[in-house]
Amino acid sequence: MIIFGTKGYLYQLAVLTMVCGWCGNPAAHTLRKRVTKFTLFFVPLFPFSTKYATQCTF
Repeated sequence: MIIFGTKGYLYQLAVLTMVCGWCGNPAAHTLRKRVTKFTLFFVPLFPFSTKYATQCTF
């Protein structure tokens, strides 16, 4: 029996101060990187998806 799947990792890369495009307030934003890795027997082997996003802290 082979057990495989995915696991997500979230990394905070930086904290930036800018005007939020959603609420319009100048606030700190966190720049985050989300990496999804393929796992085999619960061991992460290689990344197959990487996404970057900013999140308003206001």
